[in-house]
Amino acid sequence: MKTILRKQYLETLTVLKGKNLIKVITGVRRCGKSTLMTQFQKVLKQGNKTVSIVAINFDQPAYRELAEKSWKEVFDFVQSKLKRRVVNYVFLDEVQNVQDFEKLLEGLYIHPDVDLYVTGSNAYLLSSELATLLTGRAFEIHVLPFSFKEFLEFSSSSSSVERSFADYLRTGGFPEAVKLSGDGLMFAYQYLQTVYKNIFENDITKRFDVYGTESYLEVVHFLMDSIGSRVSPGNVSKVLTAEKKRIDNKTVDRYIDTMVQSYLFYKASRYDVKGKQHLRTLEKYYLVDLGFRFALLGKELTGDAGHLLENVVYLELKRRNYQVWIGKVDSMEVDFVVRDTAGNTQYIQVAQTVQSAETLKRELAPFEKIPDHHEKMLITMDYDTGSYNGIKKINALDWLLGN
Repeated sequence: MKTILRKQYLETLTVLKGKNLIKVITGVRRCGKSTLMTQFQKVLKQGNKTVSIVAINFDQPAYRELAEKSWKEVFDFVQSKLKRRVVNYVFLDEVQNVQDFEKLLEGLYIHPDVDLYVTGSNAYLLSSELATLLTGRAFEIHVLPFSFKEFLEFSSSSSSVERSFADYLRTGGFPEAVKLSGDGLMFAYQYLQTVYKNIFENDITKRFDVYGTESYLEVVHFLMDSIGSRVSPGNVSKVLTAEKKRIDNKTVDRYIDTMVQSYLFYKASRYDVKGKQHLRTLEKYYLVDLGFRFALLGKELTGDAGHLLENVVYLELKRRNYQVWIGKVDSMEVDFVVRDTAGNTQYIQVAQTVQSAETLKRELAPFEKIPDHHEKMLITMDYDTGSYNGIKKINALDWLLGN
């Protein structure tokens, strides 16, 4: 099976190798966490052919019985595989399948001969209980499906960059979906429907009370159809109830939280740029992979292209380890307020095109109300670039590819 190196994540793991930390690799199911672990194990072997590696995937049939045992029995099993007086690199895939896995991790963490790496497909892995137990001992590496740049490398398409981007919007970045799309989108979408079912059954219903599968899916569909729009549980409840799909706002709120916990959606909170304060209402939700939208909703690109581009930009900002908020400027909104790892702030507007003077004026208006002098950027699919009173206009594909 074809793979590509997830270079960014491998570089982070290489830096953290040997550090007295649990390396916690998180991300939605099937986004490539297990492959990343395998790739890093190969890196370790390249540096030392006799390196000691203990790798267990609790999702695989060979280890499902082990996952059902007590944490102490799992600990004893791992310990029996360790070599003495050398560093043992221990990889535990989907460790949340083990009951009381927190105790297992604590026991391995304090073992003098263990450098520990774990993965998990929901935020329960970093829940308050685990966070309290391992305060200051864990470092999270959050993995997303393929970026557009990785998509191009993996698919090896001979199409133009523009055509490939349209394919990326439809197919998304799950490695197996990209692979299957070569035989037809139908195969990719059937696979993505299976992935969604897997997330729902393993990361949601096993951990949270879901009173109705159909009502839950309605909320999922609503959020997928509302990318780039401000959302409140009350609004979702009102719309669905009007469509004879009665559901109260507290249930909607709880359902949305489970979607965020399972990395199906990411919540972007609002930030008052002038007041310099975080706001607690009308967040936006971005989908982890746009392939889900087409697999579950069957929608085409037309009409929503700007919002889909906004979703892609949001995920890329997350890949680049930026903090991201939605900006409020008086009664206006700037799509993203971001802060990079060096603490620099940037304001970003995203639009499919600003070829009309009216659209350009609308997109620039929030920037003009921002009193500070942090960098301001307008990202569009237009070919022409330039500057408007210091506001940079850049092509989205150039920005995504790092050109």
